[in-house]
Amino acid sequence: MMDFPPVSPPDAAAAAAARTRQDRLTKPTGSLGLLEDLSVWVAACQGQCPPRQFERVRIVVFAGDHGVTRERVSAYPPEVTAQMVTNIDRGGAAINALATIAGAGVRVVDMAVDVPASDSPAVSKDVHAYRVRRGSGDISREDALTPAETVAALQAGRDIADDEVDAGADLLIPGDMGIGNTTVATALIAALTGTEPIDAVGYGTGIDDAGWARKTAAVRDALFRARPYRTDPVALLRCCGGADFAALAGFCAQAAVRRTPLLLDGLASTAAALVAERLAPGARAWWRAGHRSPEPAHALACSALDLTPILDLRMRLGEGTGAAVALPVLRAAVEALVSMSTFDEAGVSGPGDGPAG
Repeated sequence: MMDFPPVSPPDAAAAAAARTRQDRLTKPTGSLGLLEDLSVWVAACQGQCPPRQFERVRIVVFAGDHGVTRERVSAYPPEVTAQMVTNIDRGGAAINALATIAGAGVRVVDMAVDVPASDSPAVSKDVHAYRVRRGSGDISREDALTPAETVAALQAGRDIADDEVDAGADLLIPGDMGIGNTTVATALIAALTGTEPIDAVGYGTGIDDAGWARKTAAVRDALFRARPYRTDPVALLRCCGGADFAALAGFCAQAAVRRTPLLLDGLASTAAALVAERLAPGARAWWRAGHRSPEPAHALACSALDLTPILDLRMRLGEGTGAAVALPVLRAAVEALVSMSTFDEAGVSGPGDGPAG
C-alpha cells in the first residue's frame, strides 16, 4: 500500500459564507442552480469568500499503451497513441483547441507509450521524463505492471501534481490518451463497484457489436484475475490498470492532499479517481465531474464518488476535453458569486423585504 498524507476537507466556513452570499444576490434563491453549488465548492476549496477567479488552470494528459489492444477491443490501431502524443505536444489536438478557448495550459506526459522515446524527435524532452515502461501488460492475461513500476507510476503522478501546484496552478484537469484505455478503465470501475462486465462495457471509440463482445470478454477475464485485489488499490492498479492509470490516480490524490481543486474528465480519469479515493480517503471532496460520458462505466464511477457531471454533451473523446468545455461554466459560477450585487448593494428588495400581505 502506498501511503498518502491525510486529506483535509475544504473549508466549511468559506462554504457557509458563499452560500449566505448566494442567498443575498439579486436573484431568486437557488435560481442559478448548479452554478450556485459550484461557486460554493470553489470558495470552500480556496478557503475564502468571495473566491478568486482561476488564473492558472493546467491540463495534464497522461498517455500510455495497453497490451489488451491485442484482443481487438478498439476501433483504432495502437500506434495512434504515440502519434497523438506528438499531435498534443505540437498543439494540434482537440484538447489544445478547447483549452485555448477555456484559458488553460496543456501538458502531455508519456507514462507507457509503446515506442522508443527516440522515435519521437518532434516531442518536447520533458514528455518522456516520467516514462515507466513501453506499454502496459494485457490485463486479460497478465499483470499490467510490476510492483515497482506501479509505485513508480503513482509517484510520478504525485510529483507532477506537486510540480503544477508549486508552479501556481489553482485548478487541475487530468486527461488521458491511450488506445485501449476504455477497456482498462471499465475493468477498474467494475472491480471497485462490483458490476458485471455486461453492465459496464460500452462502445469506446466506436467499436461494432463483435468488438463489444471481445471487449466484454477481456474485461471479464481481467475481473477474474483481479478478484483477490479489490480492496487493495495499489495491487488493483498493478493487476488490471496501467502506468497511465496509476499516474492519474496519484495525480488526483495528490491534488487533494495539496488542497487544489480538480475537474475530472470522462471515463479514464474518473476510473483513476475511483482508485485515488481508496488511496487517499476524502479526496473526492476536492473534485468535480466535468461532463458525463456515454460509457456506462462512467455513470457507475460518478455514482460511487457521489459526483454530478456539469455537462452532458455526448462527448467520449477523452484527453481532458469534456472537462475543458466545462471549465468556462465553472468560471461563470465563480464570476456570478464574485461580481453580482447583493440586494442591499443594489437597492433591490429581497424576499420578505416588502410590506406584509
